[in-house]
Amino acid sequence: MRPIVIVPACTRDFGEHPYHAAQYKYVDAVVLGADCAPMILPSLGPALDLDTMLALCDGIMLTGSASNVHPSYYSEEVLDPSLPQDPARDQTTLPLIREAVKRGIPIIAICRGFQEMNVALGGSLHQAVQSVAGKFDHRENPELGMDEQYGDAHNVTIVPGGCLERMLGMPEIPVNSLHGQGVNELGPGLRVEAVAEDGLVEAFSVATAPGFTLALQWHPEWRIQHNPYSMKMFGAFGQACRDYQAQKHARQRGSA
Repeated sequence: MRPIVIVPACTRDFGEHPYHAAQYKYVDAVVLGADCAPMILPSLGPALDLDTMLALCDGIMLTGSASNVHPSYYSEEVLDPSLPQDPARDQTTLPLIREAVKRGIPIIAICRGFQEMNVALGGSLHQAVQSVAGKFDHRENPELGMDEQYGDAHNVTIVPGGCLERMLGMPEIPVNSLHGQGVNELGPGLRVEAVAEDGLVEAFSVATAPGFTLALQWHPEWRIQHNPYSMKMFGAFGQACRDYQAQKHARQRGSA
């Protein structure tokens, strides 16, 4: 059996009705990149049975989204009320992250997921990176086509000695850039894995976690099979999920 990877949903309104939704490209990345079985998790907030969901899964992928993590979680007020929020997702993913890290469940986090992972573990965000002195504008141009929006935008420097360097074996790689927010203060115990040319943190891991963790500000899921770096990262995540699944089954047999 393939490992089960939880993909937390966003909440969205389509017409008159609210939905739990996950984009195809994230689900595809779990299947095509990690060779795992995706399970979309509704954003139920406090109503979520966290123990049941974590007992079922062998990994977690935190997706990107148009919405932002509410700044009250890092003791700030909303800077731009016109930008979308998703309180149900915040209430679902933040406790999910903290508990999954403790249990050693493998996690890969992308864009919003990268940001919510930092916040869940005690960090804070720049709400408008483009307004911070010395930082670039990391947002996409919405007037361009999707392939251009998700095309290479800048390079990231990979920090020597980290898990990302071990996965990729490269000192630098090109990445896309489609975000307005970014890491301000990194949470305690987090290790920088890559930085942009302006010094913004673009990837981190949880140095103290017993399991695989990798958080990426860019979008490696985009056309994943055409990007060898993305395939290596998701391949490593998938292997970590298989290892966790095997260890979980061994524990279950031992307690039977």
